[in-house]
Amino acid sequence: MRRLDKLTPQPLWDYFEDICQVPRPSKKEEKIIKFLLDFAEKHNLEAKRDEIGNVLISKPATPGKEGAKTVVMQSHIDMVCEKNNDTEHDFDNDPIKPYIDSGWVKAEGTTLGADCGIGMAAQMAVLTATNLEHGPVECLFTVDEETGLSGAFALQEGFMTGTTLLNLDSEDEGELFIGCAGGIDTLATFTYQKEEVPAGYFAFRMDVKGLLGGHSGDDINKGRGNANKIVNRFLWHINNKFGLRLAKFDAGNLRNAIAREGHAVFMVKSPQKESVTVEFNIFRTQLEEELGITEPKLSLHLGSTDTPEFVLDKASSDRLINAVYACPHGVIADSFRMPGMVETSTNLASVKFTGENEIVVTTSQRSDLESGKHDISRMVESVFLLAGAQVKHSDGYPGWAPNPHSEVMEVTKAAYQKLFDEEPIVRSIHAGLECGLFLEKYPSLDMISFGPTMRGAHSPDEKVDIDTVTKFWDLLVEVLKKL
Repeated sequence: MRRLDKLTPQPLWDYFEDICQVPRPSKKEEKIIKFLLDFAEKHNLEAKRDEIGNVLISKPATPGKEGAKTVVMQSHIDMVCEKNNDTEHDFDNDPIKPYIDSGWVKAEGTTLGADCGIGMAAQMAVLTATNLEHGPVECLFTVDEETGLSGAFALQEGFMTGTTLLNLDSEDEGELFIGCAGGIDTLATFTYQKEEVPAGYFAFRMDVKGLLGGHSGDDINKGRGNANKIVNRFLWHINNKFGLRLAKFDAGNLRNAIAREGHAVFMVKSPQKESVTVEFNIFRTQLEEELGITEPKLSLHLGSTDTPEFVLDKASSDRLINAVYACPHGVIADSFRMPGMVETSTNLASVKFTGENEIVVTTSQRSDLESGKHDISRMVESVFLLAGAQVKHSDGYPGWAPNPHSEVMEVTKAAYQKLFDEEPIVRSIHAGLECGLFLEKYPSLDMISFGPTMRGAHSPDEKVDIDTVTKFWDLLVEVLKKL
């Protein structure tokens, strides 16, 4: 049964709801690739797929527009797969369940996938529309944007022919983006020895829930709590005051999401359990005061739990707790080139027990400056090297330097003013778009990024504003006409 069948523009929403039925986790995009190729075949559109899975679907110009330049519309086909702990959902097989709530479209207990499903749906609507004016268009659908930008990295020269690109992966209506930050991941691996649970100890489990989380770039300056930091802060305090034995630390999930939930299992000497409970109540009150404005749904819980199978050796436990406490998280520098924007940041994404006797701490860094990106990644590396961890970096990806003479920017800006009688904001975004990688393969590309208003990206609170989807569509149609 359709849930979004009363929304406009209807073709776009119909395609988005179709997309919601197709599982599309990062690196597992075969089902959505087949969906796109079947769509192209059904509508007699030329389509091709490259080795990694990127898809390009082409549509000829409408009558009278044959001499116009070819325009590329681009979005990524994978989605961030996050759900609430109490939600039963298999992202490899189950459909997303969208619903309407007070002017927004949300999903039941999971990420919605409007990032970048709305962009995909807009492309499909353009490809099948019979009442639009446009020159030749190419719709590029890339894989694995969320976890590695693999599709953009592997894009080959000549796969597309257009020299103007509309990236449909932005989340703030009324803002046109002509630049983005570059990024890199830094992973630290700790090893430890398992030890028997000492006699005369009491086991606690601490849980952090209810945090907003969000995009590690766009939301990094909004003062949101980080579950890794909150769990570890209490562990550090109890370890410093009483000495604890750590058995488990599991917080955060995706590298590009601010950690929303986490827990730890630890033990203290039985006579200290009442004192630990008192300290937790004080800690909870402090955190609720500190984060009361930005995290109104913060939930902290401490309770007894079953005796764990083992505890970490004390030295490894101390090294981990001290390193996570010292690891920076959040905004490192604001931009003086573009006031009001973040220039450099770092995200403490997750702490996970993985494999045999290993703990992996995942972090990600972003900066508008290549030098700034590498500087903050080395700062994070130094913290973990001092703690005796093994550290490695991803290859990273480049930023997209703004072009103040961009033709597509001027066309889009004028189109926005004509349609809505107000001037859009033109700026760079502190998030990773694929545009920087496209420029490496196609250095003559003239690009812009725009989209409807979304909030809570990369979290189960993800939602898209219905009215701004209409404005996004109207702007896209006008830009295609003017180009």
